[in-house]
Amino acid sequence: MASAHYPFTAVVGMDDMRLSLLLNAISPGIGGVLVRGEKGTAKSTLVRSLSALLPSLDVVADCRFSCAPEAPDAECPDGPHEPGTGVSRPTRLVELPVGASEDRLVGALDIEKALAEGVKAFEPGLLAQAHRGILYVDEVNLLHDHLVDLLLDAAAMGASHVEREGVSVRHAARFLLVGTMNPEEGELRPQLLDRFGLTVEVAASREPEQRVEVVRRRLAFEDDPAGFAARWAGEEAALRERIVAARELLPQVVLGDAALLQIVATCAAFEVDGMRADIVMARTATALAAWAGRTEVTSDDVRQAALLALPHRRRRAPFDAPGLDEDKLDETLEQFKGEEPDEDPEPDGPGDGGPGGGGGGGGGGIPPQGEGPAAERDGAAPEESPAPTSAPQGGGSGPGERAAVKAGEPFRTKMLSVPGLGEGAAGRRSRARTAHGRTTGATRPRGALTKLHLAATVQAAAPHQKARGRSGPGLVVRRDDLRQATREGREGNLVLFVVDASGSMAARQRMSAVKGAVLSLLLDAYQRRDKVGLVTFRGRDAEVALPPTSSVDAAAARLEQLPTGGRTPLSAGLLKAHDVLRVERLRDPSRRPLLVVVTDGRATGGGKDPVGLAARAARLHAAEGTAAVVVDCETGPVRLGLAGSLARDLGGTAVTLDELRADSIAGLVRNVQGNSSTRRAA
Repeated sequence: MASAHYPFTAVVGMDDMRLSLLLNAISPGIGGVLVRGEKGTAKSTLVRSLSALLPSLDVVADCRFSCAPEAPDAECPDGPHEPGTGVSRPTRLVELPVGASEDRLVGALDIEKALAEGVKAFEPGLLAQAHRGILYVDEVNLLHDHLVDLLLDAAAMGASHVEREGVSVRHAARFLLVGTMNPEEGELRPQLLDRFGLTVEVAASREPEQRVEVVRRRLAFEDDPAGFAARWAGEEAALRERIVAARELLPQVVLGDAALLQIVATCAAFEVDGMRADIVMARTATALAAWAGRTEVTSDDVRQAALLALPHRRRRAPFDAPGLDEDKLDETLEQFKGEEPDEDPEPDGPGDGGPGGGGGGGGGGIPPQGEGPAAERDGAAPEESPAPTSAPQGGGSGPGERAAVKAGEPFRTKMLSVPGLGEGAAGRRSRARTAHGRTTGATRPRGALTKLHLAATVQAAAPHQKARGRSGPGLVVRRDDLRQATREGREGNLVLFVVDASGSMAARQRMSAVKGAVLSLLLDAYQRRDKVGLVTFRGRDAEVALPPTSSVDAAAARLEQLPTGGRTPLSAGLLKAHDVLRVERLRDPSRRPLLVVVTDGRATGGGKDPVGLAARAARLHAAEGTAAVVVDCETGPVRLGLAGSLARDLGGTAVTLDELRADSIAGLVRNVQGNSSTRRAA
């Protein structure tokens, strides 16, 4: 017996997320939902419960690609199928793991059979399994970029193409795409954000009554899953019927000229790039009208569609928070408001989900939740509380400490890269052996063959053709002949910033320039798909202001709050960085680090011989081969050159703030080339 899922209608709050999922279930052409929010907010629970709400599907028997029996795909790899009756099965929820390979996603071709027998032996991937169902990607922001590109291309085209060395297979892949992510763990690129139809932000309710009800229902479900699901079966059945009714009504909904003008005017007013937002808003507004039981789109539908479809497309820069100015939205809608269609009477539907029913002003309303606390019955959305801010420590507040200053304007930096050839996660910084990139050679495959080197395979098989009894034009290929292509591309690195926040850096104009430089390097790390970490030192000690993370936004926020003052425990900062890198090498040994020390090189704290201690700490990094660059913040007509000495001890390179700029005339070696003789001596 299958385990019971937590009922969709039993989830407390989460109004925007529930509505977005239902709109995509009604009109899959909207393009899916991206759910952003903190951990522990029932994102995954709500997505998994959606599949039980969707109607069963009729599929061709024994078709691995879920072809519809009344209109089978003419290019189905399992075809051709004769139109007729099929078998019924529930709608699938297919989950894509973060660590999935490309073959697991799109499917795998047996190259050996293709070469030796001319047979297209294709093993379907997750895209085929998700056809006509739901494809769920938890932590989509941690998925490799090339997998996200493949996923979104298939979602946009409704088909998946697999090609290996001239052998290709195409199959239908239409699905409801749902991605969830915690922004603290890193953002999606703007180009990928734009490909999701709708985006919603979720947060745990701060209302005690709602939190009590969440706990009560969860405990009741865990005590008796089947019994809990049975108590909500009526609500689930009623919502399922309403989804079916909205799907049937959708083709009859009219998007009038007035509503269409409001849609395009809103997208133009918010300076949204391209036309995808206009199309998504139109589809969303139409689905909202169908969900509300109406046959014409209203201004309320357009407003609700804008709130769901535009915030993530308004992210103008990597460190900007997604959002929408609702006052500006209302002004735009009012300015382009035409004659409103007459409101249809409320549809006969379960609960309070009709137009105006608990929708917080939205045109489509909110799905019913059954009996619960007053806040839940009224459709009250969870309140969002501002993110807590913690003042950096590192010596505490004391005499001479100065308040944080605003960062200077960021600029485009010269690329710093780790020398050598790595094997880390795909990115855009340092040279590495990767699954994608230019072919540099061939090797025997370890495990399944993924990228065939055709010329090397033919060369390996050619000497054995007579012994293998070749008689026809085909090449007799054995598994031992197959050669895997080795490729070189770029990897992402761990960029660990060690920032001097001592009194010697505390001049307001100087610290503003330093923060601007670090912010620029963070922006560069964001674009190159690096992980970042932040260590600061001042006063008596150093602290890890941000452990290594994929969230460059979090690093920028910590940098903005950084105060200055006190002595300069440079050795403590370097030793703290050494501890961080030691732990990270155990956690992720394939990701190579790049140490960026931002300082003027002075050392005035941390022991009796602060300069000697700093030099010894730097040589620890050099001995382990850590690539390092020192951003020299020293200013004024007389320079001591201490940052240069520190760079030599690190076995790295020193660069001034001016030289860091990409448009600087001063030359800078792009690779952070360590002093090889220093490293050998160490």
